[in-house]
Amino acid sequence: MRRYHLLIVCLITITSAFSQNKKQLLQNSLTAFDSYVQKAMQAWQVPGMSIAIVKDNEIVFTKGYGVREIGTDKKVDTKTYFTCASTTKAMTAVCMAILADQGKVQWTDPVTKYLPDFKLYDPLVTKELMIQDLFLHNTGVGNTDYLWGDNNLSQDEVLAKMQLVKPSYSFRSSFIYQNIFYLVAGKVIEKISGKTWDAFIKENIFDRLGMHHTKALYKYLDSDNRAIPHEIIDNKVTVVEKESADVIGPAGSVGSCADDIALWMKCMIDSSKCNGGRLVKPETWMYLLKPKTMVTEAEYYPTQLLTKPNFTTYAMGWFQQDYKGYKLNFHTGSLEGETAIHAQLPDKKFGIYIFGNLDHAELRHALMFKAIDLFELGGNTDWSTAFKNLYDSLKSERKKVFEASLPKQILNTKPSLPLNDYAGTYSDELFGTVKIVSENDQLKVVVNSVLNGTLSHFHFNTFQVIYTKKERTADYYTFQLDAAGKVSTLIINDITYKRK
Repeated sequence: MRRYHLLIVCLITITSAFSQNKKQLLQNSLTAFDSYVQKAMQAWQVPGMSIAIVKDNEIVFTKGYGVREIGTDKKVDTKTYFTCASTTKAMTAVCMAILADQGKVQWTDPVTKYLPDFKLYDPLVTKELMIQDLFLHNTGVGNTDYLWGDNNLSQDEVLAKMQLVKPSYSFRSSFIYQNIFYLVAGKVIEKISGKTWDAFIKENIFDRLGMHHTKALYKYLDSDNRAIPHEIIDNKVTVVEKESADVIGPAGSVGSCADDIALWMKCMIDSSKCNGGRLVKPETWMYLLKPKTMVTEAEYYPTQLLTKPNFTTYAMGWFQQDYKGYKLNFHTGSLEGETAIHAQLPDKKFGIYIFGNLDHAELRHALMFKAIDLFELGGNTDWSTAFKNLYDSLKSERKKVFEASLPKQILNTKPSLPLNDYAGTYSDELFGTVKIVSENDQLKVVVNSVLNGTLSHFHFNTFQVIYTKKERTADYYTFQLDAAGKVSTLIINDITYKRK
């Protein structure tokens, strides 16, 4: 009996020691990661970040870094509101999955079963387009962000214009990132449920998970504790105007904070379990994460040049690749001056979510891989330095290509007509309206009633346009004359606008 008791005591001692060692290892990793974040933020010039980490299905870390707005002392905390941007897509996919579990929709249903008026350029694609296709960027329709960026169209107007967009590739043959089809998915959710997408996601995800500081649309934000977007302009971190994605809400309008997003991340890494139940059935959760679209190297993240994955795929709201022998599900989110990334290593029950307020600061990728190394897979690669060098090099190359593409100015020329003769309204059925006005011997422009700029003569009938949005690069407007010598068309970035 004494031996038995001694054995129990030994086992308890060993278990306690193991537990203490595990806690110490976790604490060491957290300390190292925290230090790494602070140092890396300086290298990338990121004003503020907010990070949440889930390990072994437990939230082990949430912290805010830096400031909400450069030049202020407004600190980022775990309640600071950041944009989720395109990491919203995985949430919208779960919304549809909830309806699928209820038997109200099937993934193979044609979209026109629920939206009979929705049309694409190709009638065959319109007919064959399934609910599942809305989530996979494989429809053949290229990027159409011009329908909501620098535009003031309603959701219904955006969808109506999709029938004017010519295919960029054949149906289901490739991958081109497409936001608008997630808006279509949101409209299907509304049609089936009788509730708007934002009401549905709040009730079925945010409320169920206790995400009380999370907003489906930016217009609902009522807190001053929010991150301000920044870009690097003329080598200086500069505050820029907030870009709202509300018009394409299901594709990227959700905003949240570290404390809340940790709850969503924990739920998804634990096969959608929450509060004693599940958001979706286990088999539905697996279906959402099953690879469905091949993503070619040219269309993937530049980080793969260093991580060298063997496969790159897309599931329903998730990019996927292998990393050190494990499957990695992740998705970035980007709006003007704002970033996010959500990454999950499902076999390890590990996840990390990173918010930032500097435009396309790919420190998010570096911290994602560094965290996976530190907490799960080992390795001492300095991903921040490696990715900084990579992206600086790519930026330099893109700058050279861009500068080479600019028109070469021919000096000592003048416009064919008086400035007033170029004033007028020019339009394209798909791309919208460009209004040129003459004020005090100067031409000014308003694009789709939202983007303003000033024209200066470049050469002949071409003018350079400087926009009031300081983050926008200049454009070149070329006016064409008809046989009578009057302005008939305006060409901007190879798009021809006809004069009304």
